[in-house]
Amino acid sequence: MRALLWFLLAASVLANVFVGTLADWTGALRIVGSVGTGAVLLGSAVGLWLTRPRGEA
Repeated sequence: MRALLWFLLAASVLANVFVGTLADWTGALRIVGSVGTGAVLLGSAVGLWLTRPRGEA
């Protein structure tokens, strides 16, 4: 599960860089692409945080 979350995190960062710099998208398409990749990035980051190993207290 954590491996999938790490993969999604890395893929969303790369996709966001692509949308922001390399893709020749304008207007609404660029906004939708950026919001979509941002949602995946935040979701995977929260998932990783929630499933982090906790130390013994």
